[in-house]
Amino acid sequence: MSKRRITILGSTGSIGRNTLDVIRQAGGREAFDVVALTGHANLALLAEQAIATGAECAVTADPAGYDELKDRLAGTGIAVAAGPHGLIEAAERPADLVMAAIVGKAGLAPALAAAARGADIALANKECLVTAGDLFVAAVSAGGGRLIPVDSEHSAIFQSLDRDQRHALERIILTASGGPFRTFTREQMKAATPADARAHPNWSMGEKVSIGSATMFNKALEMIEAKHLFAVEPDQIEVVVHPQSIVHSMVAYSDGAVMAQLGAPDMRTAIGYALAYPKRPALNVERLDFAKIARLDFEAPDEARFPALSLARTALERGGPQGAILNGAEETACRAFVEGRLGFLRMADIVADVMDAMANHDDASTMEAVIAADAEARDRAAERIGR
Repeated sequence: MSKRRITILGSTGSIGRNTLDVIRQAGGREAFDVVALTGHANLALLAEQAIATGAECAVTADPAGYDELKDRLAGTGIAVAAGPHGLIEAAERPADLVMAAIVGKAGLAPALAAAARGADIALANKECLVTAGDLFVAAVSAGGGRLIPVDSEHSAIFQSLDRDQRHALERIILTASGGPFRTFTREQMKAATPADARAHPNWSMGEKVSIGSATMFNKALEMIEAKHLFAVEPDQIEVVVHPQSIVHSMVAYSDGAVMAQLGAPDMRTAIGYALAYPKRPALNVERLDFAKIARLDFEAPDEARFPALSLARTALERGGPQGAILNGAEETACRAFVEGRLGFLRMADIVADVMDAMANHDDASTMEAVIAADAEARDRAAERIGR
C-alpha cells in the first residue's frame, strides 16, 4: 500500500507535536511521507522535527527566522522558506492530507491554498470556519478534497453522524468541560489571572485554547464551526457541560436515539482518525475503564457567567461576517488579558460591544470583505480596551 503524504501547518504547536507522535505510532516513515512542516518562533524544534521525519521542506512564519532555520538545516537537503508566502508554498506542495493547525487568522490563507489544491484538510484551525466558513467550505468542495475535523468535539460528531440518515438528524450536542472556572462565582472569575485561566482540569493545550476554554469562547467558536461543518441550523446546535470530558459530543436523531463518541481526553485519538480516515490506527492512548469512571455528569451551561455562548448564537443569527467580528474582537481582548491590560470578565464585554457596534455588517461574500470586518473588529476592540 502506498504511503500517505502529509503536511503539517503548525508542527511546533500542541496539535502539531501530537500529530507527529501519532505518525510515529502509526508506522512512521513506513506509512507516511512528511512533505512540509511549518512553525513560528521555535526554530530549534522545527529543525529537529524536519530532520527526524525527513521532511522535504521546513518553513518559519517569521521572515526574520529564515537565516537561523537555514543554518540549522544546512547540509540536510531540506528546503527552507519563511514568511506568509512560505506558508502558502508549503500548503501547495503535493500532499494527500494537510493538517491545518496554525493558531489564529494566520492559518487561514495557507489552509485555503491547500483546499484549493484539492488536498484533504484535517482542520484544527477554528478561524477557517468561524471567520470565513461559507468561503472555506466552498473552496474545499471546489478543490475536491475532504474536510475532516480534528477538534475532539467536531471529530466526535463526524464519527457519530450517519450520513445516510441526514434527514433524521434532530440536533448536535457539543460537550464542554466547563474549564477551570466551572464552579467559580463571578467575583472569583473577576479576580482570575492568566495563569489561573491556563490551568485546564482535563486537557493539555496551548495558551490561547486554554484561556478560550476558561471563558467558553472556544465553545462559542465551535458552535459557529459546527454550523458550517455539518450544515445545520443554529437552533440545532446545543451545548452541555460535561466536566469529565469523556463524552466528546453527541448526535440526536428524530426517533429519540442519541449517538455519542467517548474516549479519554487525548487529542491523539481525533488526530489519528483524521490522518487515517476512514481507517483507525492503533494508538497507545489511555483506554476507558467504565467501572473506574463510575459516573458521567452533565449540566446546562450558565450563560450569565459564560456569556460567550449567547454571543455565538447572536453571531449565528446575524450571519454574514459576524463570526469574523466575534473572533477578531475576542483575540484582541484575550491578548490584552494575557498582557495584564484587561480583567477576565471584561473580555466578553468587549466582544459584545464590538458585535453590537458592527451589527449591520452583512457582507461575507469575499475574503476581502471578511478580512476587512476582522480588521475593523480588532481596531474597535483595541480602542475600547485602551479607554
